[in-house]
Amino acid sequence: MKKHFLLLTILCAQYICAVPLIKQVEPLCWWTEMQTPLTLMFHGEDLQDCQVSVQQIVNGKPKRGECMGLVPRSQHNAESPNYLFVDFAVFQPGIYRITLSKGKKKTYRDYYISERRKGSRERNSFSSADVVYLIMSDRFVDGDPSNNSTPDTREKADKSNVNGRWGGDIQGIIQSLDHISKLGCTAIWPTPMLCDDEEAWSYHGYACSDYYHIDPRFGSNALYAEMVQQAHNKGLKVLMDMVPNHCGASHWWMADLPYKDWVNQFDSFTNTNNCFTANYDINASQYDRQLSNRGWFDHPMPDMNLENPDLLKYFQLWAIWWIEYANLDGLRVDTYPYIEKIPGSLWLTAIRNEYPNINIVGECWTRPAPAVSYWQSGVKNFDGFDSHLPSVMDFPLEEAIRQALENDGNYWGGGLTKVYDALTMDYLYANVYRLFTFLGNHDMARIADVVKDHDPRRVKIAYVLLATMRGIPQVLYGDEYALRSACEDPSNHSYLRMPLPRGEEVTAEMQDMFAFQSILFRWRKNEPVLHTGRTMHFLGRDNTYAFFRYNDQEAVFVFANASEQPRKVPLDHYSEILGRYQSRGYNPLTGETVNLSQPTEVQPLSTLVVKLNK
Repeated sequence: MKKHFLLLTILCAQYICAVPLIKQVEPLCWWTEMQTPLTLMFHGEDLQDCQVSVQQIVNGKPKRGECMGLVPRSQHNAESPNYLFVDFAVFQPGIYRITLSKGKKKTYRDYYISERRKGSRERNSFSSADVVYLIMSDRFVDGDPSNNSTPDTREKADKSNVNGRWGGDIQGIIQSLDHISKLGCTAIWPTPMLCDDEEAWSYHGYACSDYYHIDPRFGSNALYAEMVQQAHNKGLKVLMDMVPNHCGASHWWMADLPYKDWVNQFDSFTNTNNCFTANYDINASQYDRQLSNRGWFDHPMPDMNLENPDLLKYFQLWAIWWIEYANLDGLRVDTYPYIEKIPGSLWLTAIRNEYPNINIVGECWTRPAPAVSYWQSGVKNFDGFDSHLPSVMDFPLEEAIRQALENDGNYWGGGLTKVYDALTMDYLYANVYRLFTFLGNHDMARIADVVKDHDPRRVKIAYVLLATMRGIPQVLYGDEYALRSACEDPSNHSYLRMPLPRGEEVTAEMQDMFAFQSILFRWRKNEPVLHTGRTMHFLGRDNTYAFFRYNDQEAVFVFANASEQPRKVPLDHYSEILGRYQSRGYNPLTGETVNLSQPTEVQPLSTLVVKLNK
C-alpha cells in the first residue's frame, strides 16, 4: 500500500510539474452590470495558445455542462509565451473555475464575479464643495508599528534615515479621520499605497511593483477598503493617487515583459525632457515630442507605453477595478502630461464611461495658465485635442500666492497683484470650478517655509484666499499647523514630509493655526456661493487685493492686506457690486457684524471677510 501511495505521489508530482503554472490573473475579480468589457491577463509559464474553458463552482465543486455566467469570447497571445489575454462576457455573479489547457496539460484558477453595488455607476465625486486633505502615506501617522517592516518587502523601516520608510500606514489614517473632519476638510488624498518594493526610497510609493495589491507596510486591500468605508461614515470622500505613466523597476513583469514595447526602451537610460509644451507647440520637433512622453521619469521608474493596446486596456481595467472594489470617490493622476497624449485620453474616457459623474484631477505641473488649460477637458484647443481630464491642478495660482507673500511686495507688479493677474487667465479654462487649488504639496516647500519671515499672519492670508477663491481647495497635511520643513533647505522633499505632530508636540501656535483654518473651512462647507459663485475682483497697487464671490442671492467680500501698514478699504471702488446687497453683513471668522457703508480699515497682514445677503 505504501509503495502504491509513493508511486502515485511521484506520478502526481511529475504531472503537476508539466502543467502550465499560473502566477497572476488580473484584474483579481469583477462584477456584473459593468459597462467595460472584461479582459483577463494571465501570466505564468507556457500559457501561449492555451485553450480556455469555464465551469461554475456550485457547493464547492465544478458544475458539469455549459457555463452561462462567465463566457470566454476571444483570446490572443503576447510576444512572451508566458502571457495570455482572454476576453470574457459576464452575465451572472458566482465563482468560476477558469481552466487553461494545452494538450494533456491543464491548470486552473477560480475567479469571483460579484453583483455590482447599487448606484455604483452614478456615484458622486469630489467637487468645489469639498476641501481635500493631502496625506504623505508613509510619513503621516504610524497607526500600526507591527507592519513597519515585513518579510516580503525589501526596504525596512528606519526612522534614522530621512529618505527611508518611517511607518505611516492605513491604520494611522483611520485614526486621524476625526482630526481631518474637525479641520473642515471633506475628502482625503493619500499618496500611492500600492506595493512599491524598491530597495531604497520606496516610501514615496510612486514606483509601483504590483498594481493590484496594497503595500503590506501600509496594510491590506481589505483594510484599504475599510478605510474608505470609515471615511464615508464620517462624511469624507477618498481619492486614489494613480500612476499610469511609469511603474517601478521592481515590478514583477519587468523580468518578463508581455511585449518589447510594453515599456518605452532605449539603448541606454534616457530621461524624459520634461517638455510638456511639445504636446501643443506647433514648432516642436518630433524628437522632443517623443522624448517628452517616452523618456523615463527616473532610473527606477520605467516609462509605460500606453500605445500598446493591451497595456492601455490593462490600465483602464485597473483604474475601474479600484474604484469599484474600494468604492472610491475620485482619482488623482500623477505626472499626467508625461503619458502618451491620445492613449491617456482614451484611458480617461473608459473610466468616465463607467462612472459618468466621477471627477479626476491630473497633475499638470507647468505654467503659465495656457499650458495648464490645454489639459482640461472641454477646452477648445486649436488641434482639436480633448484630454477628457475634468480637473487640473492650478499651479499658476499656487505660484502667484506664494510669490505674493514671500516678500513685502513693494514693487510694480509685486505682492497681491500677482494673484489678481493669475485670475485674469480664467477665461482660458473650460471650468474654473474644477481647478484644483493649493498652496503647496508633498513635492515643494511648505507654505510656512516660503512666506516672508515664516510669519503665521501671512500663512493665514494664504488660507483665506485658498478657501474663498474659485476651485477645489487642497491642504497639505501639517499645514493646518503651519508646519515647516525639518531643515532650512526643503529642496530635499523628505525633510518636508515629516510625521503629523500629535499630543504634546502640538504647540499653542499650532493650535491657533488649526483653530483659524477649522473655522474657515467649516464655514466654507456650508456656503454654496463659494462653491459655484461667480468672481468679480479689483486691482490694488498697495499690496491689497479685493474680490467678491457672488450669485443672485448672496455674496462673500474678501479684502486681503499683505502690506505692513493698515489699509483703508476703498468701498466706493466696489459700488457696482456692493449696491446689489445689504451693506450690513457679518465676518464669519470673528462673528462680528460689519457695516460696509461706513469707512473700514484692515490691519497689516490680515484679511477682512464679509458675508452679504440681498
